[in-house]
Amino acid sequence: MIGEAGLLLRLAGPLQSWGERSKFNERDTAPFPTRSGVIGLLACTLGRRRGEDIGDLARLSLTVRADRPGVLLRDLHTVGGGLPARHTVTTAEGKKRPTAAATLLSHRYYLADAAFTAALTGPADILQACAAALREPFWPPYLGRRSCPPEGPLLLGEFDDVHRHLVELPLARPRRGTASTVPVVFHSDRPLTHLAPTTAGTDNGSEPTGQVNDQPLNFHPQRRAYHSRSRYQRTVHLPADRCHGLGADYLKALATYLAPRPPRPESSPA
Repeated sequence: MIGEAGLLLRLAGPLQSWGERSKFNERDTAPFPTRSGVIGLLACTLGRRRGEDIGDLARLSLTVRADRPGVLLRDLHTVGGGLPARHTVTTAEGKKRPTAAATLLSHRYYLADAAFTAALTGPADILQACAAALREPFWPPYLGRRSCPPEGPLLLGEFDDVHRHLVELPLARPRRGTASTVPVVFHSDRPLTHLAPTTAGTDNGSEPTGQVNDQPLNFHPQRRAYHSRSRYQRTVHLPADRCHGLGADYLKALATYLAPRPPRPESSPA
């Protein structure tokens, strides 16, 4: 299979949150970056305002590698407490809540200490525009919510065979035990048969594992709209020596991998 050109992104930070079914006082997170969340991140760096057309960005395909799935964290928020009635939250009937009932509770979920590597493929002109915006963003990017800024490099680069590099890039996780391989989960909006050779009795990611409602049509605050799409998942066992720990150790391994390689010597004529 001929490799596809694309971008590699590093989605890592102390907290990130990729809402799936967030409504009212319950703000959930998916266990991986969603299409709507990543497309929203790209729209942010490009300077797109909410409600502007995102049809070009929706043409991109997203494949995510879970380096570290993180830990689910629940945060309790209160809204409206201690305010006079005129400043409390408006009810569905358009009235103001009385002071005694002004405080609202909401639960917001995050992935703590998670790290993902994402591959974006699609039309070359859209990828080039996104790469330029990720290098010099119009607005600061965030990982699902504005309170979740990314750490370290966000754009890892542009690659001719982006999915090969998605598999071979150093893993942001410590090596544990003595096993020669580690299981790594990949999520995508397309079949994952091209990632690595399959072995007998393992899932090759050719069939969807379910549906997720994260294909964005409009980000307008009053007219948000999404389509459902098939979600593909596959676990690939990668060499354990690709695990390079956390922090500076991982960043050094990443920099070494991304460093320009000298051209291969041409074979001498016979």
